[in-house]
Amino acid sequence: MCRESTIRTAIFKPRRSGHRLRCLGENSAYRNMGPNASITPTRNLNASTGTGRGRGFAILSSQFLDELRARVTLSSLISRTIPLKKAGNEFKACCPFHQEKTPSFWVNDQKGFYHCFGCSAHGDAIRWLTDGRGMLFLDAVKELADQVGMELPKPDPKEVERQQRAATLHDVLEAATHYFEKNLATATGAAARDYLDKRGVSAASLTDFRLGYASEGYSNLKTALPRFEQAQLVDAGLLVLIEDKEPYDRFRNRIMVPIKDGRGRIVAFGGRILGEGEPKYLNSPDTALFDKGRILFNLDRAAPASRQTGRIIVVEGYFDVIALDSAGIREAVAPMGTALTESQLEQLWRLVDEPVLCFDGDSAGQRAAERACHRAMQSLRPGKQLRVVLLPSGQDPDDVIRNSGSERFNEIVEKSLPLANFLYESERNKIDSDRPEQRANLRKSLDELARTSADHFVADEFARSFKNLFYEEFGWKAKTRRAILKSAVRTSARVAPELSRLFIRSALYGLTRFPRVAAARIEDVLSIQISHPDLLRWREAIADAVFSRPDLADDGIQEILEGTLLPQVWRRDIRYDLRFGFALRNTPADLATKQLEALVHLLAHEQSLSEELQVQNELAARANDDDAYAAVEAERQRLREARASLLDQSVNWDSALG
Repeated sequence: MCRESTIRTAIFKPRRSGHRLRCLGENSAYRNMGPNASITPTRNLNASTGTGRGRGFAILSSQFLDELRARVTLSSLISRTIPLKKAGNEFKACCPFHQEKTPSFWVNDQKGFYHCFGCSAHGDAIRWLTDGRGMLFLDAVKELADQVGMELPKPDPKEVERQQRAATLHDVLEAATHYFEKNLATATGAAARDYLDKRGVSAASLTDFRLGYASEGYSNLKTALPRFEQAQLVDAGLLVLIEDKEPYDRFRNRIMVPIKDGRGRIVAFGGRILGEGEPKYLNSPDTALFDKGRILFNLDRAAPASRQTGRIIVVEGYFDVIALDSAGIREAVAPMGTALTESQLEQLWRLVDEPVLCFDGDSAGQRAAERACHRAMQSLRPGKQLRVVLLPSGQDPDDVIRNSGSERFNEIVEKSLPLANFLYESERNKIDSDRPEQRANLRKSLDELARTSADHFVADEFARSFKNLFYEEFGWKAKTRRAILKSAVRTSARVAPELSRLFIRSALYGLTRFPRVAAARIEDVLSIQISHPDLLRWREAIADAVFSRPDLADDGIQEILEGTLLPQVWRRDIRYDLRFGFALRNTPADLATKQLEALVHLLAHEQSLSEELQVQNELAARANDDDAYAAVEAERQRLREARASLLDQSVNWDSALG
């Protein structure tokens, strides 16, 4: 038996009931469970009839779910989406969850689940719908139960009434969609067709999105749908009811865009006005079927597309989605005129770990991006992040596609910024960076923004990232900070006690704390002879920093340590040097810099005296007569005395301060 067959046999071997795999239910009770796992919900799980928000169904027992899986022929379900090829007792295909040329995706009807040997995608019929179509767990159960003729546990009477009303509303919205579609195809819809043609909406997108037209007039829809009561049309959001007045059509002279839930059922409409008028875009109000904070436009089609591309793009409006779809980019969704909600983010994160938010390249787009990202900060957690892209100035996705094509749009998306970088740039652009008090305010606002995350790990990492970005622009650059940190650790008392006691290390530590002293005394700093490579690299890093950025803020050591995960014990070890006031954080800055300047002068002057003494020693060795030797010896004696004086100062070095 070949290796893959052996592995496949092992994979499809019946699992014990205790075996746990991640299950894609919305509810935590269904996570970490395999296809054949026993399911015991920790709370009531409510089946869905509308948007996944139904209430009142009894608990879905493990027996019910096992029976549902047993009745579903998995290969038949999956073959509706991808072509399967019979291979013995199983089926195989190229995996729909990642790009591949050789089939590694296997389906086993006997065991009731699929497995990909390429990307490890694994699940049962329920998971196929939650993964492949982005459905909620309960919606997937409902759809499968309908297919195999199983009835869900009976709801209470109130739920029955709600379901009946919801089913009727679906009928109303479907009839309205059909009416709007017919309108678009008539002479009445000519202007709407011209508009869509100018926007580059393809014939396929026109059909796929079921676009239509609501003509002028206040009672056209009401007249066209006589089989429904006015109250039903009001409940569906199609008529406006004002007290003591006759209900009238909500949508007039607008291109109509049906809005669907995750199961592809129409739950609302969006309307774009033709010509002048306000509002430019009008959505249905919230109804029993439609909650604008939970629905993402085009999620039903974007979810399976995202499995192929590994990404999902969030744009501002439904016409942006349609423009991208017409260009072959089908993994795009849009919120319903509001900033992304927690519910919408969770739906996106079920599909990919890092959705891309794409905003128009104008001031309104910038503001929308900031609102979305600030709100998203509250929901971030480890492994679930966002990226952000702002399009070129004055352009939206439709403009980019029409002017430069889909390849250019994809290039822009590939250059999207991590969320931390985008937020930093947004806050940075609000200040005058030449004013120190505004730079201080920038640091404060970034730290407060990081702390809005509910997850303390995310909050800590964002705070660290913001500090690193700030220091990269206004303080010590990351490369310099890494070099100094490495040298500081490798010459610390814990690693190299003989080096940690050297005055030159103390001076380098002080120069890192007070780079303005290095800038003012750079010739002395560079004249000090250093043989150890770590200390030499430390000095070079300081010199490079002050040459490229002479206005560096004080306390570079603090900046460096704030941007690292170095354990606290190492932080104390690096800082520990009780011999010098400039190494202590409570020493006044003017006294600390005066002490540091004195030490630098002492080290540089001692180096100079040592070099001069070496020269005189060589002259003494070559002296040809007593007079020449006496002159050299006198100079050597002077140098010895000067050097002895300096060495004495090094023992009681504070006397050098006068």
